[in-house]
Amino acid sequence: MKKYSLYLVAVLGSVLFLSGCGNQNGNDSSNGALASNNAEKVYVAPGEHDEFYAFMSGGYSGNVAVYGLPSGRMFKEIPVFSQFPTNGYGYSEETKPMLETSFGFVPADDSHHPDISQTNGELDGRWLFINGNNTPRIARIDLKTFETAEIIEVPNSAGNHSSSYITENSEYVVAGTRFSVPIPQRDMPIKDYKGNFKGALSFISVEPETGRMDIKFQLIMPGFNYDLSHPGRGKSHGWFFFTTYNTEEANSLLEVNASQNDKDFIAAVNWKKIEEYVENGGGTMVPANYTHNVYSDETHSATSTMKKEVLTVDPTKVPGAVFFMPTPKSPHGVDVNPTGDYIVGNGKLSADLTVFSFDKMIAAIDGKKYDGEAYGLPILKFEDVLAGQVKSGGLGPLHTEFDGKGNAYTTFFISSEVVKWKVGTWEVIDRKPTFYSVGHCMIPGGNSRKPFGKYLVSMNKITKDRYLPTGPELEHSAQLYDISGDKMELIYDFPTHGEPHYAAAIPASILAPKSQKIYKLAENEHPFATKNVSDARVVRDGNEVHVYMAMIRSHFTPDNIEGVKVGDKVYFHITNHEQDFDVPHGFMMIGQKNSGLLIMPGQTKTSVWEPKKEGVWPFYCTDFCSALHQEMQGYIRVSPAKSNIDLSWSLGE
Repeated sequence: MKKYSLYLVAVLGSVLFLSGCGNQNGNDSSNGALASNNAEKVYVAPGEHDEFYAFMSGGYSGNVAVYGLPSGRMFKEIPVFSQFPTNGYGYSEETKPMLETSFGFVPADDSHHPDISQTNGELDGRWLFINGNNTPRIARIDLKTFETAEIIEVPNSAGNHSSSYITENSEYVVAGTRFSVPIPQRDMPIKDYKGNFKGALSFISVEPETGRMDIKFQLIMPGFNYDLSHPGRGKSHGWFFFTTYNTEEANSLLEVNASQNDKDFIAAVNWKKIEEYVENGGGTMVPANYTHNVYSDETHSATSTMKKEVLTVDPTKVPGAVFFMPTPKSPHGVDVNPTGDYIVGNGKLSADLTVFSFDKMIAAIDGKKYDGEAYGLPILKFEDVLAGQVKSGGLGPLHTEFDGKGNAYTTFFISSEVVKWKVGTWEVIDRKPTFYSVGHCMIPGGNSRKPFGKYLVSMNKITKDRYLPTGPELEHSAQLYDISGDKMELIYDFPTHGEPHYAAAIPASILAPKSQKIYKLAENEHPFATKNVSDARVVRDGNEVHVYMAMIRSHFTPDNIEGVKVGDKVYFHITNHEQDFDVPHGFMMIGQKNSGLLIMPGQTKTSVWEPKKEGVWPFYCTDFCSALHQEMQGYIRVSPAKSNIDLSWSLGE
């Protein structure tokens, strides 16, 4: 008993000692980054779901990655502009047309700015739009299937950066050019840039029911660099705002020569007025080659159409359509608050944030309070459109989001922080560091009339010591902040794939119920679908061999094929007969030089194989589907090119 008492005293003493150590600096451990309450905020228990879907651009990956918030778990990478061996996107015969352009087949790009479709200024969860920055393109992702449904190329453009932001009823998605170029393109000296290069701002209409895109018109602007954009909303609906830099129109050493002017511009574009001008026959149709690629869920196939002309508009021909607002200095982001009253311009080389008043802008336009013009377009007087400035916010301001509670959040690249300030008073309320060198930030719905002001995600450019080292290349760093209280609280770090430039997020309650589980086999209209096992067959057409194949746990039909010859081109048209959620099947063939396939329930995909060697070569399922997954395989006998062996196949006899 005495020993037991001594043991109890020792244990109690240890507990008291450790408790004292934990607070010896007078700090409450609950405020630490690893505090249990913070861990609980991001913890999603097994079997439970995240509150938000977050769609992050992949930058140089050319794709979009889907994450859950608050967990930071990556759910899926959606292939958009880049070939994707995981499921065969851009390799299968059905999806190759999605990557066709006027330059030919372009299997990669640089995706930057996703935006979710809206109705009445609120996220509706139908589509996600994303820009291809390098080879100018805009893609539409169907948020029912989480697959790329459409890609339209943008002519007269280069560096499709101020994209792909949409108007508040999804009337238009814009595509603004970062690099001004000769329009039309032609051979000319680069030194003659000034006055000869132009910037195209493309307004792409979105069909209300299907989402189908079409270039309505291109506004041919002065040859500045058009960096970012955002639509007006509420009272400013009908306007679009674009930041510009390099108003100097320099063409060399831009880090010096494009930073000479004290102010660059925000271009305010009245698209309603231009739309009316176009509807009344205005504008000029000019030759332009650009592709329009559309994927069908019915045929499980894409088609690529080359278009030959586009409607261009000279803004000087539409009085009252375009105005410039002077903005310090080399602005990057331009952001509109949820009510549409204020336009925030963030000059990268300015320590202050500049906020313009939409009401003052309209009054200045009505009163013709101009401060000169640029290429025939009025420049509004800075003082007459200024609502206020956020003083000494930080260094290197980039981008602003809103929480729906009257607060704004701006990222500062150089000082590596997120700063919270009050809309209307321009007072800095809070600031929190990021790790490191933050670019964009995102609040779910922060680019809409109805933000969901619970979380903010910062997308940082430099990772350094945030995760375990993985050699010279590290994934980028995202950080999750709780913004539900008066003060921001950093609660989580998670890595992101590619280089996320911007993100868009939506409550899972809007999206998850609409998510498609399977493709109905009965509705499969693919021209090479094998909807019944009895229809499985192998057909020769010259040196082409077409294999009409069905797959189901755990068998290919046919599973053994003979009569294929060296030099043949073998098309595997494979239909997944499963009608159960989350039972895809894979397909790979030895020596295949493009990619394997991942085929969803009820779907048909086609892969091409060109045998170069005689022999008996296996194929198999790559996606573990049942206890007999290993048995899901087959063989192809390849005979010499001049052999007379007839085609034959087995159907499971």
